[in-house]
Amino acid sequence: MVSSVLLGDATTQLVQGLSVEDCARVQGALDYASNAYGERIAATGQNAFEFSLGVAGSLSILRTDAETRIAGLLFELAMMDPQVAGSLEERFGKEVSDLVQGVYQLIRLRDLTAGKEQIGSGKNAAQQAAAQVETLRKMLLAMASDMRVVLMRLASCATTLRYFAEQKRFDDVTRAYGREVLDFYAPLANRLGIWQLKWELEDLSFRFIEPDTYKRIAKMLEEKRMQREGFVEASIARLQGELAAAGIKAEVSGRPKHIYSIWNKMRGKELDFSSLYDVRAFRVIVEDVKTCYTVLGIIHNIWTPIPKEFDDYISRPKPNGYQSLHTVVTAEDGRPLEVQIRTQEMHNFAEYGIAAHWRYKEEGGSNFKSQKYDEKIAWLRQLLAWKSDVADVVTGQEDLQKEWVEKLKATTLDDRIFVLTPQARVLELPQGATPIDFAYHLHSEVGHRCRGAKIDGVMVPLNTPLRNGQTCEIITAKGPAGSAGPSRDWLSPGYTVSSRTRSKIRAWFHAQEQAETLAQGRALVEKSLQREGKTAVNLEALAHKLGFAKVDELFIQVGKEKFSLRHVEAALHDEVEAPPVVDEAVVNKSRASSVEQGAKSGVLVVGTEGLMTMLAKCCKPAPPDPICGFVTRGKGVSIHRLSCKNFAEMRAKSPERVIQTEWGSAGLETVYPVDLFILAMDRQGLLRDISDVFMREKINVIGVNTQSAKGQARMVFTAEIGSTGQLQKALGAIGEVKGVMEARRQ
Repeated sequence: MVSSVLLGDATTQLVQGLSVEDCARVQGALDYASNAYGERIAATGQNAFEFSLGVAGSLSILRTDAETRIAGLLFELAMMDPQVAGSLEERFGKEVSDLVQGVYQLIRLRDLTAGKEQIGSGKNAAQQAAAQVETLRKMLLAMASDMRVVLMRLASCATTLRYFAEQKRFDDVTRAYGREVLDFYAPLANRLGIWQLKWELEDLSFRFIEPDTYKRIAKMLEEKRMQREGFVEASIARLQGELAAAGIKAEVSGRPKHIYSIWNKMRGKELDFSSLYDVRAFRVIVEDVKTCYTVLGIIHNIWTPIPKEFDDYISRPKPNGYQSLHTVVTAEDGRPLEVQIRTQEMHNFAEYGIAAHWRYKEEGGSNFKSQKYDEKIAWLRQLLAWKSDVADVVTGQEDLQKEWVEKLKATTLDDRIFVLTPQARVLELPQGATPIDFAYHLHSEVGHRCRGAKIDGVMVPLNTPLRNGQTCEIITAKGPAGSAGPSRDWLSPGYTVSSRTRSKIRAWFHAQEQAETLAQGRALVEKSLQREGKTAVNLEALAHKLGFAKVDELFIQVGKEKFSLRHVEAALHDEVEAPPVVDEAVVNKSRASSVEQGAKSGVLVVGTEGLMTMLAKCCKPAPPDPICGFVTRGKGVSIHRLSCKNFAEMRAKSPERVIQTEWGSAGLETVYPVDLFILAMDRQGLLRDISDVFMREKINVIGVNTQSAKGQARMVFTAEIGSTGQLQKALGAIGEVKGVMEARRQ
């Protein structure tokens, strides 16, 4: 059992800064916990009640509210005894019960992910591992619906590490636990600006991960301690005298050294121990910002500053809000001395992080729940910064106002959720995402073949919303790839929330419809060729003659009944040129007037007026291409480029139908469709990079046809241009895209 002396000391510590009513509530929880824990032992081997006292004690130092301290006392008991967990709300209130449940979720995340996530080998393995760690860090915050849960988890980690240190336990368990804390929880404390816990978590974790290095640095610190402390005390006395002479009221004190920070600087800057700037250091705390800069001037007058080692975090705060002046000077013995200068408010912020931040920002009794939503977003952006910058602090005694608790309760990442695969890979999804969204996030093929889902091992409907920390398993249809597909019901409200998911589903149905239309059109054209006795005809040449870039485009238009087979039959007998067809594969909608949509072509027929003209689909002329006209039967004048092969054939057969034409004025906003052929080495992101060129050049793309074989991609883009000069510039830029071997106009 815990001694009465220890229990009495714990009571005094746990109720510091609380009202009389809250003191009574915490005392009641302490009495309950003392009896309920009994001789139970935590998983770490520590007496469970002593562990809970350590957690609650750390929370009291952070000046948390009574509910948080009570939850810190009880969450270990609730995990040991389900009956206790079920009675917490009735005995201590819903708020305490929710906090306990929140901590359980974070610990469950550790159990789910520890050692399970498999990262592949190769040059991208490190990036994949780093990305997964970052996602897990985000998940830790997102799973905590109340930020006080995060504080409880940090206090729990610190208590466990202290116990391991007291036991002088060094084994695989302590090493793994230290690595987990250093990777996840110490950065989390840094993100929240809770320096007091951050440094302790880092130093204790480092002690178990690198015990020999830790001991070596600790020994060097101890060996120099007497000499160092004597010098720092003398420097402080000298500065205090100068400040008093200047009439400045200030608190000057030595600054504690953190072994992990020292090791990081020795490693990062390749310095030996004697060259470190912050081994000898002190801090000056003054009343206002103006005095900070006055003190800086006095210090630089006493000692010689090292210019490259000055940082003004007051005018340029760190991303997590930290403010202070940092300077390094050369002391009388020629060795460096680091000094930090800040106000009391800055010091409290550095000490207590988010608690002090809200205390000073919101002091005055405002209603915290009614604060603007953009304030919450701004704070969350600070939380997500994850910068590696750090600052050293000392323990403070400033009381925290109770209102900051409301901020902790309200600050959540409620627009994203984090869900695990059975292999403990963490996926970040939008709030309200379903198993269908989850499947498509894994892979498009997994989404197409999805037939069912299990959440935490239980079968659920596919429109079930997922929650933070759940494990989702997708059940897929068996059979060869492409044999299964999504249901049209998935496009109905409630089945998906991700626009990316819906886009992939629509793309699948569009591809299926295109394939069916293509097959139907092919069958109709082949039957027509059989009737005409022309089965040996070159289909690609026939398609070009009819004004199509690819034979598949001809099949699709015939399958959609937008192109008559009579035109195919006429082309077989060289009777007429087929009328233009409208390509429906529109990628972008142009604001300019397109000749495809009925705008004036700007073509003038020499010697005549009022003749109907149309731009030929086979060569797609555009200003200032040399052009010529060909009089068709019933379709007016077809305008071709002089270099067009089809036009050369028609002119050879019917020279009397050739008519001279030239470009006139069609308006500054008129655009003309042209076909561009691109040959490139196939790779991921190729289409995106080429599309970026069109976007930069402000060229609208209205059709795309791509084929990939043997590692090469053949692409035909139909683009709307104002002139061939604009086109040549775009082709030059496309030619510089990685992997592009050829880019030309067809």
